[in-house]
Amino acid sequence: VQLQASGGGLVQAGGSVRLSCAASGRTFSHYGWFRQAPGKEREFVAAMYWSGGSTYYADSVKGRFTISRDNAKNTVDLQMNSLKPEDTASYYCAANPYYLGKNYAQEVKYAYWGQGTLVTVSS
Repeated sequence: VQLQASGGGLVQAGGSVRLSCAASGRTFSHYGWFRQAPGKEREFVAAMYWSGGSTYYADSVKGRFTISRDNAKNTVDLQMNSLKPEDTASYYCAANPYYLGKNYAQEVKYAYWGQGTLVTVSS
């Protein structure tokens, strides 16, 4: 079972970046994106219930970020627009085989994690 995150990089404030999380080895019900800025704790960014398509966002990214799925590629993507310097962080995708209900923002509920991909937003 593997989650592979990709798509990070350096972008100017106001720009856009698209991250992708590719899953292999099994199917998952819930996917999440979390991020960790230097010196800070990891925090919830967005989540998706694969079967139902429901999406959830942290208030700090609502209206700027979009989580979506690509059924053909079996990926969950995070489109990040209107980026701010405070969005600079390592972004991690996570997944769980079972429905998380209201616990989608709790990182301890996710059983599988990908490696982080760094997004740096310059001012």
